Amino acid sequence: MLLDPLIGSFSNDLAIDLGTANTLIYTRSAGIVLNEPSMVAVRKGDQRASKVLAVGKEAKEMLGRTPSDIAVIRPMADGVIADYDSTEIMLKYFIRKVHKRRSFIRPRIMISVPSGVTPVEKRAVRECAESAGAREVFLIGEPMAAAIGADLPITEPTSNVVVDIGAGTTEVAVISMAGTVYSRSVRVGGDKMDEGILQYLKRKYNLLIGLKTAEFIKITIGKAHQTEETETLEVKGRDLVTGIPKTLTIDSEEVRKAISEQVGTIVQTVRIALEQIPPELSADVVDNGIFLTGGGALLRELDVLLRGETRLPITITADPLITVVLGAGKALSNLSLFREIMAE
Repeated sequence: MLLDPLIGSFSNDLAIDLGTANTLIYTRSAGIVLNEPSMVAVRKGDQRASKVLAVGKEAKEMLGRTPSDIAVIRPMADGVIADYDSTEIMLKYFIRKVHKRRSFIRPRIMISVPSGVTPVEKRAVRECAESAGAREVFLIGEPMAAAIGADLPITEPTSNVVVDIGAGTTEVAVISMAGTVYSRSVRVGGDKMDEGILQYLKRKYNLLIGLKTAEFIKITIGKAHQTEETETLEVKGRDLVTGIPKTLTIDSEEVRKAISEQVGTIVQTVRIALEQIPPELSADVVDNGIFLTGGGALLRELDVLLRGETRLPITITADPLITVVLGAGKALSNLSLFREIMAE
């Protein structure tokens, strides 16, 4: 369009971590300007008449508390778009919120995507961002973005192993010379852990809780590795036998057992990745170790468990929740340098 350069001069280019649980937006001038749940609340009608009631934090507050005609949707599942229309609505809302509701602004956008996404899923992300108002869209793999965000020497001939544990996916990548030597993505992350806690309480205590409560339990007393110290937490839910609300106390060891299957999958994925590293790069891994990022990296004792399983140094990045979006922002600011590593 003839007006694109003019419109672009008013825009503030955005880096977006379009996550299953949270969406983060970064601008070079202001840093992280948005961090909200990836959720949309709609009043159900026919497909065309559904009315958007809330997006982001406001929508999450409604989760599990709405009447039957209101649905709280998570447009992203397993790191990719599950509901195209809701994702477009959510992106439009967030972009306009960042740009103070000036709808004429059309920014360039860098979006991080899981390394295991298909070409169809990449196209869906690209088209969705364009429909939401992007002038130009670039995609970058989440592990690569995490490595850039953690200031790892990705352009040097040395091995950098990054494990990005999000809500929907866990990504393991071996990066060297600004390229991905090996990557593996499994659709297991924080969400599956929440589901594991929910099912454990349902099975053992006949207690029904919501996913929001399960997430709170994981964050408060969840651990990946057994320790001598045991913490307890009061949990409120509904008794499936009597149908009456009740309260019970669970401990951190029970939570560890509830999420052991998901944690085991993450550990196994890391082990498989290490087995695929070329011999010359394996020597670097012994020295440099593994870098953990993503919200799942905050699960207590996970670094201790991985250290015990791999016998390698484990480093949690300075702020795991924002490492990916920081890396995407740096890549967008240096397109000439990082263009070769973009996800096509």
